[in-house]
Amino acid sequence: MSERMVRQFMEMVQIDSESGNEARFMSYLLERVTALGGDACLDAYGNLIATFEAVGCEGVEPILLSCHGDTVKPGVGIEPVLADGVIRSAGPTILGADDKAGIAEVLEALQVAPIRPPIEFAVSRQEEVGLLGVKELDFDRLTARRGFLMDNDTLDTIIIGGPTYFAIDVTVGGRAAHAGMEPEKGINAIQAASKAIAALPLGRIDHETTANVGVISGGIIRNGVPDSCTFLAECRSADHHKAVALAEEMTSILRREIEAAGATVSIDVDEKCRAVQIPEDAWSVQIAKEALATVGIDAEAVFMTGFTDASIYNNHGIEMAVVGIGAQNEHSTEECIEVADMEKAVRMLLEIFRLVAARK
Repeated sequence: MSERMVRQFMEMVQIDSESGNEARFMSYLLERVTALGGDACLDAYGNLIATFEAVGCEGVEPILLSCHGDTVKPGVGIEPVLADGVIRSAGPTILGADDKAGIAEVLEALQVAPIRPPIEFAVSRQEEVGLLGVKELDFDRLTARRGFLMDNDTLDTIIIGGPTYFAIDVTVGGRAAHAGMEPEKGINAIQAASKAIAALPLGRIDHETTANVGVISGGIIRNGVPDSCTFLAECRSADHHKAVALAEEMTSILRREIEAAGATVSIDVDEKCRAVQIPEDAWSVQIAKEALATVGIDAEAVFMTGFTDASIYNNHGIEMAVVGIGAQNEHSTEECIEVADMEKAVRMLLEIFRLVAARK
């Protein structure tokens, strides 16, 4: 099992699939899933949706398994290496275990399971840049009302919820002028943006709410008053109403401060996902806990301040717990995964299949 799964995983990570550039990988995955007996297609957005018939049981409701097929940057030209039971990237790239390890584990479990309920398998595009793929997923093709998202790193936690998240993109317009000869004729867009950013409530607002400005860009020459500046802000909260109020407060502050500096401003506020939390005693959580116990893991249900495709599934009424794949140091060039943890994830899935089949 391990050798085949490792080969599968290492083959997949060598297919470039940075967010927005997943087409070749999704086509590869469509062929792979079809070869395993799945009735599969790519929906209009390019997400993979596949169904697998039950094995060794009858009269059982289907469950949904889901992963995402895109990776963060730098993810072009990945060269995986296996040494001492750990898979890493040989070069200056990520590994892509997030989330191709989850895909490899699902494919392996589907191949070796002696018993399994009907399975629906969805792999989304562009998860890493705002859950774009799952938002466009053809939900009419899904019938399962419960399932498991394979996209948590650690195996000893089960994610049961995530926050409301707002992305706030700001464009500031000033007036260009020579910085040395006639600066008074200009309106410095960077200065206007800086004053606005300084006035924002940033960092940890309370125990469940945060805000941040992560990127700023402006100007083209040192000796010119810059006439444009852009920056990317965000806010999030486990309480949807707090997130909405904070986004509105940030927008109001930005307009006030930037316009007071004589500049113009354009603000785009995008709700990427809405706060949702399933109970700790939810069916999917309890099944996952029981399955993990068989591999010696006493898993804890946790609420995360990041976000996953599970937020969208749960908002659509599909109960999804997020379970671990074993990846470490995701979103960095130090990303790696232990083969032993991949094996545990597969054993967890096999036990999930058995438990679901037994509870018809």
